[in-house]
Amino acid sequence: MKYLITGATGYIGTQLTKRLVAEGHTVNALFRSESKAGELKGLSGVVLKKGDLLDLPSLEAAVQGCDAVFHVAAFAKPWDKNPQTFYDYNHVGAKNVFEAAQRAGASRVVFTSTAGTISPSKPGLPSHESTTRTEDYFTDYDRSKAMAEALAQQSQGLEIVTVNPSRVYGPGLLSDSNGVTRMVQMYLKGKFRLLPGDGNSIGNYVFIDDVVDGHLLAMRQGRAGQRYIIGGSNASFNEFFQTLTALSGKQHGMVKVPLPVMKVAAHFMELRANLTGKPPILTPPWVKRFHYNWELSVEKAKQELGYAPTPLEQGLAKTVKWLGTV
Repeated sequence: MKYLITGATGYIGTQLTKRLVAEGHTVNALFRSESKAGELKGLSGVVLKKGDLLDLPSLEAAVQGCDAVFHVAAFAKPWDKNPQTFYDYNHVGAKNVFEAAQRAGASRVVFTSTAGTISPSKPGLPSHESTTRTEDYFTDYDRSKAMAEALAQQSQGLEIVTVNPSRVYGPGLLSDSNGVTRMVQMYLKGKFRLLPGDGNSIGNYVFIDDVVDGHLLAMRQGRAGQRYIIGGSNASFNEFFQTLTALSGKQHGMVKVPLPVMKVAAHFMELRANLTGKPPILTPPWVKRFHYNWELSVEKAKQELGYAPTPLEQGLAKTVKWLGTV
């Protein structure tokens, strides 16, 4: 089959592209920057298509002749001086991709959202795709992705399946989208020593190979109009770093930073960013997320897609080994 992949030069997109061509498919790989397309140049089965999510004609040209679309591209940075950028690329951009796919006769779209649109979890009760969200979205990224999900669910005449990856980690491009792996790398070098709050906030961590598997399974077996959490292991920050220490043999004393202190620091970082344009390490909305647990259930993906996530210990072991080679 022939697929269009938006965001093909990103962390998830690159790995997905490589898997598809390895399986004998052809990929039209949408890219914006020549400098970021280098890894895909010359790769058999990949046709590079320059375009932009806000340029509908370029999307229509890129999707011509494709059987289906993986819409992976997103504006996923933690901050931008103009918050509207998140809504332009993540909401309007998704609308343009869906419209271009429908006009070109592509039968199906798998849309990559985020687990950040799923509700925070209650103690001992993992959230799932249908858990009612009572909290507002904390970031412009999550809110803009939720708006795009609404478009996907309301689409008429086009089969769209949404996947919601959690905190992705593993070998691959060390970009903003691969922040967990960069955190692991910094810890191994002794440069990451901070824990938010008491370190007991729970998150869900998913290995990159499983994310790729989840996309392929959603394309083949996902129900149109549905969303699927593509996650892995639930673990607190304390548990995550304890596992990492045991696997790597690297033991660094971690400093627990009270959330009020982090919030004040993030506020000043954001003020400086607004003045200088230099992205902050933290913003107040991201600190707010640490007040909640994000324990997730992947039962729907397991039952309907045959999804089988990698345990955290196994995935981290592979990641540590890979980081030793880069």
